[in-house]
Amino acid sequence: MARNSWQDLKGKRLRGMSATERAEHDRAYDAAQLAAEVGERVRAAREAAGLSQRELAARMGTSQAAIARLEAGGVGATLTTLQRVAAALGLELNVELRSTA
Repeated sequence: MARNSWQDLKGKRLRGMSATERAEHDRAYDAAQLAAEVGERVRAAREAAGLSQRELAARMGTSQAAIARLEAGGVGATLTTLQRVAAALGLELNVELRSTA
């Protein structure tokens, strides 16, 4: 029996979606990708500052588990949370809106 690759299965599922389902899938994927990218940047900034998750959490007044979820992209960070991260790391938060065209 031939085994399907992950990409084959994904492609088959995407082709079977209606336009509405595909649009919702794309929105969810984009949100998850953004959360992962933000989490990676938080992790990199924390490590550059030489802090553990527990130390960053203490500076922010939150839990180590909350930092772990943020860095893993398991939660979408609010601007307030990102401001708290920046302040705890002695950084400036910069939000940029750019054209997608």
